Amino acid sequence: MDSDRPPSPPGPAFDALVALIARLRAPGGCPWDREQTHASLKPMLIEEAYEVLEAVDEGDDAELAGELGDLLLQVVFHAQIAAEEKRFTVADVIARVSEKMVRRHPHVFADEKADTSGEVLRSWEAIKEAENAKAGRADASMLDSVSRVVPALMEAYQMTTKVSRVGFEWPDAAGALGKLEEEVRELKEALASGEAGEARVSEEVGDLFFSAVNVARMLGHDPESALKGANRKFRRRFRHVEDRLRETGRKPADATLTEMDALWDEAKEREKEA
Repeated sequence: MDSDRPPSPPGPAFDALVALIARLRAPGGCPWDREQTHASLKPMLIEEAYEVLEAVDEGDDAELAGELGDLLLQVVFHAQIAAEEKRFTVADVIARVSEKMVRRHPHVFADEKADTSGEVLRSWEAIKEAENAKAGRADASMLDSVSRVVPALMEAYQMTTKVSRVGFEWPDAAGALGKLEEEVRELKEALASGEAGEARVSEEVGDLFFSAVNVARMLGHDPESALKGANRKFRRRFRHVEDRLRETGRKPADATLTEMDALWDEAKEREKEA
């Protein structure tokens, strides 16, 4: 990216994107684009969001700008479908999020004071609670705003983040680590008893994952990003195992576990040296 180039005003570029999508959806436009619905676009919206995360992890500004553009395209596309059905427009989307951000930042746009991130987050939850009461949802749970359809790892992270804002939290990471160790013990006990059914084992495994997510959060790490990093490391090291076996004309299925473990350790040592 050209960091010396002065930024262009987003208005004309955004208007051009909105017009472009409208043109693709108009009679005589693209047959594929005209066939799309909110439902058919759902997989693409999720895919684009994950590709943005991958670009962030890679630290490539040009790639990140491109992926953010693809994600923005999905937002405009959904808004265009709604506009054609006279339900709402992209201007309504922008207006609603702008109004919400102003309303939930009284320490910036009004007279309230918040000097720390913790104070900001507590204020945010209090404002949301007031909004629910005004809308007749006074008995709503603060966890209702956490989607049940997001991946389980993200759901656990978001739920524990939210409750921590009202003080439902371990005093420090040591407490969360202790809970993780407790869940490991309970899983071992369930397996050792020989009487635990599949439901009990599944429950204990779930508790173990949930506690691990909480530990990551308390240590200041996004569990999704941490697990992605571990996945990339596993891919890299196992690829080394495959490459080394290929040098002898073999595949992993032809090798013993002891051989593969040795090559895995070799990959670890090479990473340390690098």
